[in-house]
Amino acid sequence: DAAMAAHTPLPRNLRRGLVAFSGSLFSDNKTQDSGAAQSSPAHPCLPCLAHELLASLPLQMMLYFNACYFPVWCLAEGMMLQLKYHLLPGYYQFLLVTTFLILLLVEGSRLYLGYMGNLQEKVPELAGFLLLSFLIQLPLLLFLLTDSKVLCLPLELAVHSLLLAFLLAEIVTAFLVLRTMSKQLAAQFYLRQWEEGSRGLPGQAAREGPCCKTPPVHAVSPCREQH
Repeated sequence: DAAMAAHTPLPRNLRRGLVAFSGSLFSDNKTQDSGAAQSSPAHPCLPCLAHELLASLPLQMMLYFNACYFPVWCLAEGMMLQLKYHLLPGYYQFLLVTTFLILLLVEGSRLYLGYMGNLQEKVPELAGFLLLSFLIQLPLLLFLLTDSKVLCLPLELAVHSLLLAFLLAEIVTAFLVLRTMSKQLAAQFYLRQWEEGSRGLPGQAAREGPCCKTPPVHAVSPCREQH
């Protein structure tokens, strides 16, 4: 657990909560990410039975272009907010400034969690990225685009629409990647448990050889199940 905590920016309690969230959506994710699995020597056949590259290239490309585009969005939104600030009612001035600051602060954390979760195949970080995208960024962007009292200018409409397109594509892709990642990590955990249980029959294991054992049905890789 200490080694895993050293490689993640998330507190342990938050990390476990995000693992529980992803597990409740997709599967019982009792893997090394959740701290439920104990360290054990890997089975010789684990790479060929359950391991595959889980990082998503489309998601990583969207995160990269989103990170490059976000400073442009910040500059355009700041300029438009300054131009129309005196035309807004008092409470809308407060709402728009607060919305802009929340979007600015959350976007950095969201992109960082997306990078960490996708490249390092971390379920909690990717779940945090998905929650920040769906529960904070998406409602705020829709508020800026749909509320008539915001006085959305043409440039704002263009930059908000492009950021919204990035956001929706990232939510869908991250959801699919998180589902695959949760199932794959669960399969690896079940294979380790099955390998530990098979140690009780050393004679039979020696006769069959390390790579001749047939894993249980629930431990098969998700990609193999689809075929």
